[in-house]
Amino acid sequence: MLYRRFGRTDLKMPVFSTGGMRYQHAWKDVSPEEIPAENQRNLEATIRRSLELGINHIETARGYGSSEMQLGSILPTFKRDELIVQTKVGPSADPKQFLDTFEKSMAYLKLDHVELLSIHGINTPELLEQSVRPGGCLDAARKLQKQGRARWIGFSTHGSAKVVYDAVCATGSDGKGFDYVNLHWYYIMQRNWRAIEAATQRDMGVFIISPTDKGGKLQDPPKKLVDLCQPLSPILFNDLWCLSHPQIHTLSVGSARPSDYDEHIKTLALLEQPEHAKKLLADIQARLAAEMRATHGIDHPELFAANIPEPEQCPGDMAIGTMLWLRAMATAWDMVDYGKMRYNLLGNGGHWFPGLSAAKLDELDPAAINKAVANSPFKDRVIAMLKETRDLLGAAEVKRLSTSD
Repeated sequence: MLYRRFGRTDLKMPVFSTGGMRYQHAWKDVSPEEIPAENQRNLEATIRRSLELGINHIETARGYGSSEMQLGSILPTFKRDELIVQTKVGPSADPKQFLDTFEKSMAYLKLDHVELLSIHGINTPELLEQSVRPGGCLDAARKLQKQGRARWIGFSTHGSAKVVYDAVCATGSDGKGFDYVNLHWYYIMQRNWRAIEAATQRDMGVFIISPTDKGGKLQDPPKKLVDLCQPLSPILFNDLWCLSHPQIHTLSVGSARPSDYDEHIKTLALLEQPEHAKKLLADIQARLAAEMRATHGIDHPELFAANIPEPEQCPGDMAIGTMLWLRAMATAWDMVDYGKMRYNLLGNGGHWFPGLSAAKLDELDPAAINKAVANSPFKDRVIAMLKETRDLLGAAEVKRLSTSD
């Protein structure tokens, strides 16, 4: 395994981490007796495989249902000083509630401390203020840090690029900022690079959330994307692309079974051949860009979201930028299944995936839509593209799995 210094925590962080969101039995708290024996055996086998590979960072959250409780049956059986355990607790207007929830997490995990504690889901300016205001959740977490219950304090976010950047730069009442950040950033979605640069300047650890699933449903890619990424798999291309940036310290592997690590760890050999890896990445990026350009006249799908306001500033609260981004990938790279998964979450994702779909597009004033997207280079085509997106990706609605919101 390859390890990188996790910012000022000085933790020796494996470049892959075991995310605890996909192997648990239930998305709610249940009694241990309700856990199927086969499910628990699979979870424990997944953790053992992780540690065999040198992936000693185990990440979970209070919002991941039975994940913490099930991990609590196996984590205490390993040498504690060989583990890096992270859990996450959502912000609250009442810091006492935040602390009480942390205690519940610790009881489930059966640990006396965690190396990393995240304030989970700083996705809006209001939640950021709730976290960093004097006497807020960050101050409460610092108390746990002083007690040795949580060694380092960070945050996770699915917020807009501005919210993420502001949170990276924020400080608590003691003048100290967060020690690390969990954020989204991968080949198809690079908007948080400014925040990563700010985190690097502040010597913060940088953890990438869900680069495989949210990064394109790469565990089940379309044939066209597979062909464009040759000789690498889409997973391997994305992992290598992320980790070719030294500012990135670890990628989450949301493992559902022990074999889920197999493709990811192929990245390690390529990282040992930087010139070869550089050429592979350049060739694949050139093919992806050429296909996007042939279809849409642009090199990258995020360019469709440029200069488009956040959903709350758009008519009907539509997530216009998100929808155009999804349409670009679905039509140029055949990423229709991924597009459907994300498009049909709109309206059900809360602040974790904000905005509404184009389901009610025909009821909205076209002039108001055109005014909202007046700064987009595609302003004259936006309404037509939204209709195409709705027709291509619209289907049954999708619910968020996590109860953390």
